Parts: sequence; C-alpha cells; structure tokens
Amino acid sequence: MSDNPAFVAVAGIDGSAQSREALAWAVEEAGLRGGRVVAVTAWEFPLLVTGLEAVSMEREAFANAATHVLDLAVGAVARPDVPIETLVGHGSPAKVILEAARDADVVVVGSRGLGGFAGLLLGSVSAHLVHHCPCTVVVIRHQGTP
Repeated sequence: MSDNPAFVAVAGIDGSAQSREALAWAVEEAGLRGGRVVAVTAWEFPLLVTGLEAVSMEREAFANAATHVLDLAVGAVARPDVPIETLVGHGSPAKVILEAARDADVVVVGSRGLGGFAGLLLGSVSAHLVHHCPCTVVVIRHQGTP
C-alpha cells in the first residue's frame, strides 16, 4: 500500500478487451476513492534480428505501437475527475507492471481465461502478479466470458 494518502490504481494494458475492462474498472475505483490511475503497457523486442540499423528502427516501431495501444485504451475511459498517467515500459509485462506497482494500492489486469494446460504452457501475467505484487491484485474477466 502507498504511503501517499491518494489512492493509486495501476492497470495493465495489452490491447485486449479484458485489459480495457480492467482499465475501466481502475478508473471507476479511482473515481470513487478520489485517486488516480497509472495505465501501463509493456513491449519486448524479438530475439531474432539482423543488422544494427534495423534494430534501432524496429525498437522505435515496437515502442510506438505500444504507446498507440495505451493511448487508445486511455482515450476510451478518460474522465475529467480521474487523472490517468501512462507508462510504456520495455520488458516482460509482469516485470513492468510490478515495477509500476511499488507505490500502488491496487493492480488491475484482465484475464484471457486460458487457465488449465494452455495457461501453464503460455504463462500467466495475472498469476505472476497475484503471487508477487506488493498490493492487492484484481483480475477482471471479460464480460462475455461464462
């Protein structure tokens, strides 16, 4: 929990419907508590690359794409009474969100509901956050999910 008396909700954004719903939940909660939201997205650079010049251009393209996804999500839920800060980080989503959560009261992420064997094979950002976050983690399931 934050030492700052103002409520802080960190929302992880990946462009999915679930992450947009998580951001909407975070904005609503921050509005109820007179707080703010930190909307976070992460990008990773592919391991196979050729030529240093291509690396520089590709990195910029990845960062710009992540920024665009974040801006679209924030634009859809922005409210005048809830400040929303944006953060685009380089690295794994779990790592970037954990770093942003250091002073947060809650972290909110969406769940794609893979679970089971598929979830085990693919890994799960939400499961990692539940086990390692210094604050409460809320996992929002897509409204269309049974």
